[in-house]
Amino acid sequence: MALSGEVRVPAWLSVAALRSMPQREMTVSFECRTSGPRRHYFTGPLLIDVLQAAQPLFDPGERKDRLRFLIAVRGRDGHRAVLSWGEIDPEFGNTAALLAVSMDCRALDEQGPHLVMPGDRCGARHISQVTDLGVHAGDRLWG
Repeated sequence: MALSGEVRVPAWLSVAALRSMPQREMTVSFECRTSGPRRHYFTGPLLIDVLQAAQPLFDPGERKDRLRFLIAVRGRDGHRAVLSWGEIDPEFGNTAALLAVSMDCRALDEQGPHLVMPGDRCGARHISQVTDLGVHAGDRLWG
């Protein structure tokens, strides 16, 4: 998985590298329109921890500067999602987004990590086989 964008330390992260980081466990339920209710148990590092290790280019003297950053996530199948930094930051939205390295006690080594967004009702931002993470300043959207 490539980690790039406006970071000091871009990286390529394997599932093994993600597994070496502090792990969280969570059970997440989704109400899937096509397959009905689904419930899965995931383990992996918090997305915020993975991104902070890449040292995003925030202004450290401005607490709210990080709120202008977006996180782009892409899966092997082309599924994409964009998150705001504020929704995963513990000082703001505090959503415990996870880069799962196992699902239902099965390692995801060959598949690659999954983005898990607890609290999403239908799991639309659950991205399997994440290939790319990008950190980008959202203020560039307005010129």
